[in-house]
Amino acid sequence: MSRWIEVLFNIPLHQSFTYKLKDEQICSVGMRAEVPFGRQQKVTAFVINVMDSLPDGLDFDVSKIKEVRRIIDKEPIFDSAFVELARWVSQFYLCSHGEALSAMLPSGRREVKASGDAFIDDFIESKKLTLSEEQQSAVRGITADNAKSYMHYLYGSTGSGKTEVFLQCAEFMLSKGKGVIYLVPEIALTAQVVEAVTSRFGKTAAVLHSGLTPSQKLSEWRRIISKEARVVVGARSAVFAPVPDLGMIIIDEEHDGSYKSGTTPRYHARQVAMKRCSADKIPLVMGSATPSAEAWALMNDGRITRHVLTRRLAGGAMPEISIIDLSKENLNGCISPQLEKEINETYKEKRQAILFLNRRGFTHFFRCKTCGYELYCKNCSVPMTFHKKEGRLRCHYCGWTEQPPAVCPECGSVDVGYSGFGTEFIETELTAKFPHLKTIRVDTDSLTQRGELQEKLDTFKKGEADILLGTQMIAKGLNFPGVKLVGIINADTALHMPDFRAAERTFSLIVQVAGRAGRYFPDGKVLVQTWNPARSAIYKACCSDFEGFYKEELETRRLSLFPPFSRLIRLVFRSKDQKDAENAASFAAQSLQSDISGIEILGPAECALSLISSNYRFQVLLRGEYLTPLQKHCNAFLRSYKVPQGVYVEVDVDPVSLL
Repeated sequence: MSRWIEVLFNIPLHQSFTYKLKDEQICSVGMRAEVPFGRQQKVTAFVINVMDSLPDGLDFDVSKIKEVRRIIDKEPIFDSAFVELARWVSQFYLCSHGEALSAMLPSGRREVKASGDAFIDDFIESKKLTLSEEQQSAVRGITADNAKSYMHYLYGSTGSGKTEVFLQCAEFMLSKGKGVIYLVPEIALTAQVVEAVTSRFGKTAAVLHSGLTPSQKLSEWRRIISKEARVVVGARSAVFAPVPDLGMIIIDEEHDGSYKSGTTPRYHARQVAMKRCSADKIPLVMGSATPSAEAWALMNDGRITRHVLTRRLAGGAMPEISIIDLSKENLNGCISPQLEKEINETYKEKRQAILFLNRRGFTHFFRCKTCGYELYCKNCSVPMTFHKKEGRLRCHYCGWTEQPPAVCPECGSVDVGYSGFGTEFIETELTAKFPHLKTIRVDTDSLTQRGELQEKLDTFKKGEADILLGTQMIAKGLNFPGVKLVGIINADTALHMPDFRAAERTFSLIVQVAGRAGRYFPDGKVLVQTWNPARSAIYKACCSDFEGFYKEELETRRLSLFPPFSRLIRLVFRSKDQKDAENAASFAAQSLQSDISGIEILGPAECALSLISSNYRFQVLLRGEYLTPLQKHCNAFLRSYKVPQGVYVEVDVDPVSLL
């Protein structure tokens, strides 16, 4: 008796395809099959239906239906509920059903145990800590059956014990026979949180991280499906983990931008978590010292229940924060006399310092002092950064490198130099000013081997180095008992970005970095160097005026009609040919214009970063009070739009950045 399967592919086509099973092939929904497709003989397909007969009214020759080459899986790796979640992702983020399903699943073909995984195999059992009254109240509020809202927010300063509340909420769910998903921004940068989760739950924890091969991820996926692992900890994509009897999703550092995917589908883990928790009527627990503006607005509206933690529990206190106005300093390099003095004082006390600068490289860009010419990457509309160790200029977007010119390419002047500075430059300055101190630098340029980040952080934690210098890689999730001093070399870096979230990011970074100081002793100090001490994001972060900052920021967003007071869909048209990209964006803007009330079309316009990796970029924004009309209008356009050859369209629903 003939049997057929309905499958989806990871392609931007809004349709499913039918194939015939061979007599000996055993297949069910949730398996993957290898099938011929177009000119290719081996393409992976996702089985979403198995049929004993074909539907009536087919308008093609049944005899031409191709046969399945082989069934890849022995057991399903997803179920019909997973297919429905993928359907929601495709509808919400305006991609095909197959693209959504593919992004949610591990890509491994065979299972390989993640042997030697430091997070799981070498765990040391941790003791359950005694909770403070605030923490106990938060746990009771989150786990109560009569909670007013399924969404909860654990809002507290860095070091106030949010992780222990998360862990005890997870333990409560496990005691009820429920599973838990625990999301962290990036595994490598939040290793201490991952260590806390895996040490508490041991072999019942599964870690989904980028260090695993596709086959190892598939093995962890099977452990989750079989209930061998009940707590799943991982970055963004772990929100799709197929946890049976899911009881709770936890999102640590909810404000972090890495929860938003940069490739199709451009999903946000927070929104997917909200969907899953709403559908299953289970708690969603978010937490951060610096909530996103959207989350703050929802807390103020009462749609998210707020639980506040006010005290540092390890004996520390919130650090003393001082602003250094660089315009009034007699600078010899980038480290002000006051910061230099405090570094020496910290060393004398046998304590440690963290220095933060969100810009890597030696100097920021090449500039002619005669005509003002700046050397930009030939592939991207960004300045090249000079790396002294390599002796070359490098683009941090596409990786292009070139030799620094001896004369200005524009006017031929020899009066050329470099402006700005990066972590490599600061490292050289530290070596000159503090030859007796050991500095560890942490940025993507200095980390060349696997495991090197953890090795450097462990060295610093043991007290074998005096200064930890780095980019935003050191801004979150790190807990060092010996740190007394934190210095922010230049707090203005993110403020100059032409993006509506620039102030929010600056505020968050300062607060998060400052939170590394004084976690165990009430004598922490933070020095913030800035050229703009009066700027609200910097001033209010240094004064710990959270209420004042969010009130002002939300009012600015309300007046300018940016989220959370509007919803956005961003269409980016990119092409190697500038005219093709511009024409495609212009055509889209004209086609999208309509009389539908509540929909505003902004653009076409060049993106702030108009050239990346030799691709010219133009954007069109759809803005409105409600998202559903925007999605319907944009989806109708995309379904009818024939993308010109050589042009690629990026669709971003609720973008976190407009760069």
